Amino acid sequence: MARRNDHSREELQSMALTAAERLLDEQGAAALSARKVAAEIGYSAGALYLVFTNRDDLCWQLNARTLEKLLLALREVSCRQPIQCLQQYAETYLAFASRWSNRWSLLFEHRSPDGTEAPVWLSEKIELLFRCLEQPLSGLFPHARSAEIGLMARTLWSGVHGVTILQLRDKLFISQDASAEKMLDGLITAYVAGIQHNREVAV
Repeated sequence: MARRNDHSREELQSMALTAAERLLDEQGAAALSARKVAAEIGYSAGALYLVFTNRDDLCWQLNARTLEKLLLALREVSCRQPIQCLQQYAETYLAFASRWSNRWSLLFEHRSPDGTEAPVWLSEKIELLFRCLEQPLSGLFPHARSAEIGLMARTLWSGVHGVTILQLRDKLFISQDASAEKMLDGLITAYVAGIQHNREVAV
């Protein structure tokens, strides 16, 4: 078993998170214990508490890495029209959730036993994801207030997230090819068209 001084704190943290991601991918969130993660990297469970406050801290840091990976995927989307950007973001989100289903699930299923809220730095990473949606929405609705754009982004994401969950659980109850992608495209098109219509009527 490795000694605590075999690696720096930063190296130990990186090794542990990589091992935890591997366990999460292979066995799900139930495998995320200090003992199992430590065994993967040849350290004692006690050594992990040098870099993680508790299991919640481990999960939060894993979620941060997942969000960074998702954000990178969204930033790689190449598009010209705002509506196409939104549709491609949605399809990227679906593909990411399908590829990294256990990591994606941990983002929404992890709850602290004592109800402790997630740290601010994690919430800030979530905000960066919403900004990806807000940018094309601002292009579609240049006169909308920032609060309106923020609400649109969260409303639209909620619909995309719902389709994604049902797809992953095989509960869409439709057998057409690429049905989830078609649903996402239709959802976004209808949502944007509805807002455009309402704003035109209000003028």
